[in-house]
Amino acid sequence: MQLDQEVRVRFAPSPTGPLHIGGVRTALYNYLFAKKHNGTFILRIEDTDQKRFVPGAEAYIIESLEWLGLTPEEGPVQGGDYGPYRQSERSDLYQKYAEKLLEEGFAYIAFDTEEELNEIRKSYEERNSAFKYDSSVRMDLNNSLRLSEEEVNSRIEAGEPYVIRMRIPENEKVVFSDAVRDEVTFDTNELDDKVIMKADGLPTYHLANVVDDYYMKISHVIRGEEWISSTGHHVLLYRMLGWKDHVPQFVHLPLILKPEKGGKLSKRDGLKMDMPIVPLRWYDEAQKVEFLGFREEGFLPEATLNFLALLGWAPGIDREIYNMEELTNAFLLSQISQSGARFDIQKARWFNQQYLIKSDVDQLMKYIEKWFPEIYGLGEPEYMKEILKMYVERIHVIPEIRSQIDHFFKELPEFYDQKQIRRRYKNENENIYQELFDLIRTQKSFDENHLKDAVNDFVAENSLKFGMILPVLRLAVAGNLQGPDLFKMMEVLGREKVERRLDYAITYFAELNAKKDE
Repeated sequence: MQLDQEVRVRFAPSPTGPLHIGGVRTALYNYLFAKKHNGTFILRIEDTDQKRFVPGAEAYIIESLEWLGLTPEEGPVQGGDYGPYRQSERSDLYQKYAEKLLEEGFAYIAFDTEEELNEIRKSYEERNSAFKYDSSVRMDLNNSLRLSEEEVNSRIEAGEPYVIRMRIPENEKVVFSDAVRDEVTFDTNELDDKVIMKADGLPTYHLANVVDDYYMKISHVIRGEEWISSTGHHVLLYRMLGWKDHVPQFVHLPLILKPEKGGKLSKRDGLKMDMPIVPLRWYDEAQKVEFLGFREEGFLPEATLNFLALLGWAPGIDREIYNMEELTNAFLLSQISQSGARFDIQKARWFNQQYLIKSDVDQLMKYIEKWFPEIYGLGEPEYMKEILKMYVERIHVIPEIRSQIDHFFKELPEFYDQKQIRRRYKNENENIYQELFDLIRTQKSFDENHLKDAVNDFVAENSLKFGMILPVLRLAVAGNLQGPDLFKMMEVLGREKVERRLDYAITYFAELNAKKDE
């Protein structure tokens, strides 16, 4: 894709709660596009909706991006030449352009109260119709288009609250280019007179994001498809403000859908299905509920990004695992799908497993130390590394490590599979088991190769079958038949623990079988 301008993109979340995983994907696509074209990735906090503002949400957004490695070049933390990067700190700028729109007849003042508008909506509903504040009704309502200038000024001087609305022209077409949907057209008769400045003096999203995108020289607006219906208004605002030659390239991303049929994935779905759909754990004080986070559920940031990248974008080849450099090189806007992508947490777990398998054990230990200290503290780091090497292919998320490796830190296995013991251990072979266990005790070297050779030789010399010997030895050492290579386990456990387990097992297994025969 050849670009004739500097690429500047922004991720512009509102601090109204935890960052939805769809928002993370939007940030990722913006980041990938910027990096691919040597552009600038900007974080802008859109905090003009004071009613929905949630303390701590901005810090959560910043920490989420930091955990994922999606670091902005410009933003509230980094600063930059186009700040401030919080909309609440740019109110004078929005007021200036709201007044410009009023002066030039592209906007008007409306005094209609919420109660009055609700009554009108109710009357429309009774007629099975939907109310829309537009050219068909504006001259009948409580606004500066109908009222005299004197009355408008009098109301304002009296402190009566009002909003400023766009004045949408009639019988026109609004056309814009979308990188995913090609050309999109709106009939202005279908558009309502959006509020652009609220009664509290703060702008709505529509005015603020257009003004900010212009001043921040945003080249591409990459955002969710839920904003398509508002983009006609935004294109009109560019025109009304005299910026028609500065309309950015729009890229509207497909929805992320529920795991099963039923539409867009919501944060509530995470609660219902007990799965993470936000990057970091978040406790909602108002609702007294906790949202599970990808980080705390044991996902690696690289795996999370790889999983999200393929929710709505396809590189066109039969491949799924990409590091960030490879994602950046492969990413094309033209390969973004128009149709929604279904969220599959099991697929996310599979991605994470692949990244765990490929992880450098030293780096993985550092990650576990930082985010899962309860696991890191189970044993000495070098001992933990050896255990991780054995088990990393057997887990999907980091907390699963605990249940898999707990027995490495105990004298005996916490659980013995009694069903398998009764099936595998034969009392008539007790002498053979005892000879094998004694042989293991006498080995001068306790590394996996020597142990394996010794057991192989024992089986051959006694004309035995491996299926008769190895399951019993594994049950004695680990308590069950699952797990990594038996001889590597024995080496890591060490001679002392293995001998203690063999001593216990030879008695415990015989007694268990004796009870079966009673």
